[in-house]
Amino acid sequence: MSRYVLPVSALGTVVGGAVLLKDHVAGGACPSKATIHGKTVIVTGANTGIGKQTALELAKRGGNIILACRDMEKCEAAAKDIRRETLNHHVNARHLDLASLKSIREFAAKIIAEEERVDILVNNAAVMRCPHWTTEDGFEMQFGVNYLGHFLLTNLLLDKLKASAPSRIINVSSLAHVAGHIDFDDLNWRERKYNTKAAYCQSKLAVVLFTRELSRRLEGSGVTVNALHPGVARTELGRHTGMHNSTFSSFTLGPIFWLLVKSPQLAAQPSTYLAVAEELESVSGKYFDGLKEKAPAPEAEDDEVARRLWAESARLVGLEVSHGSSVRARSLPR
Repeated sequence: MSRYVLPVSALGTVVGGAVLLKDHVAGGACPSKATIHGKTVIVTGANTGIGKQTALELAKRGGNIILACRDMEKCEAAAKDIRRETLNHHVNARHLDLASLKSIREFAAKIIAEEERVDILVNNAAVMRCPHWTTEDGFEMQFGVNYLGHFLLTNLLLDKLKASAPSRIINVSSLAHVAGHIDFDDLNWRERKYNTKAAYCQSKLAVVLFTRELSRRLEGSGVTVNALHPGVARTELGRHTGMHNSTFSSFTLGPIFWLLVKSPQLAAQPSTYLAVAEELESVSGKYFDGLKEKAPAPEAEDDEVARRLWAESARLVGLEVSHGSSVRARSLPR
């Protein structure tokens, strides 16, 4: 029997070391213990994955949580799950389709009319590597949902966020932004051959550029905005990549995925950290990789590109900018 002791002990050491290494690579839990009682939080795409876990984490901290989702059946189920797990009954589902400018305006109008305050806006919803689909308004789906939809939503809620200051905006981007490029001649892929990966990277670069320009415009307002890469997580986001359905990928890359891919709970920690940490109250316009601030791609720090993207985005979604950063919607030509 003793001959098995050493191998078993060695196996235990290897497994234990692997778990510790995975925790280190994954970035760990939010270090802040801050609570947010009395604060209203909106999380887009909160019916599953990172969004649902972010909503759950913030519900645990006492917030009034609004889950903003396209699929109301799933959204209501997620809200029920979070209420049951956290015993926080201030968790509600609201309809928001980021692929529809009409839906975004209706959602924002309802929030402005019914909510006394908005303290934290987590722009989390996303689509990744989908086929060449377009939104209701004719935008390339990834650019439209990941970026333009959140651009419009955030601008429509800015006055409410300012009135609730100090308040925070958290934009979920991706490390993929480093491979992105803003093609002002064809933002919506109408002229070029569609490249689903390049379109995703462009949309996530746009999110970081939006964060930079919005921070500049909000200086002195008491509203901060930061972007983040949550890490690669096991969520439904990758359903269009085909990797989940590949036996070869699962077998050969499984150990690497296990080490590098986060659970939704771990991937929600950076968003939670940016939403609640006291030490980040005055930090704005930054990019975080997990829990650590890092420099984004060079194009993401180009102020001229950021300003040009803002102006073009405002035109596309029907915003007129006046009096500094205040905005109002205008009718879009059909």
